[in-house]
Amino acid sequence: MLFLFIIDNITSLYESNPKEVRRFVKFGIVGVLGAAIDFALLNLLRGVFGWDLLWANTVSVSVAIVSNFTWNRLWTYPESRARKKRTQLPQFALVNFIGLVINNIIVVGVDALIIGWLGEPWSYNIAKIVAIGVVFFWNFIINRLWTYRGL
Repeated sequence: MLFLFIIDNITSLYESNPKEVRRFVKFGIVGVLGAAIDFALLNLLRGVFGWDLLWANTVSVSVAIVSNFTWNRLWTYPESRARKKRTQLPQFALVNFIGLVINNIIVVGVDALIIGWLGEPWSYNIAKIVAIGVVFFWNFIINRLWTYRGL
């Protein structure tokens, strides 16, 4: 039921407002920048400094979240700057915290499944690609409907 409600809302947004397609593309570009930060930091913390995968992933995702919030507020949804950060940031943080939990489950789970085949760093980088793909859509849909609603 909730899934159908979300799909109906997103479909109507894009059919009635072509500006949403541009926002989705901008959100994707910001996401690519965040993913680059995420991958670089994950590989630095895990590959160079030997951090535990869960902690390295948590830190790398958290830094990417801060970057994504900043760029989405400035570029993807510039009109959102009229809203107070103290309202918007907690909403964004909650959505992304749930995304972080999903990301960690996927990264640690997929890594555990494929590490025997590929070894590190391939296993956790492939796991990260899967996680980013899933969480990207979660973050966009929920942030658009809640954090950046009405814009």
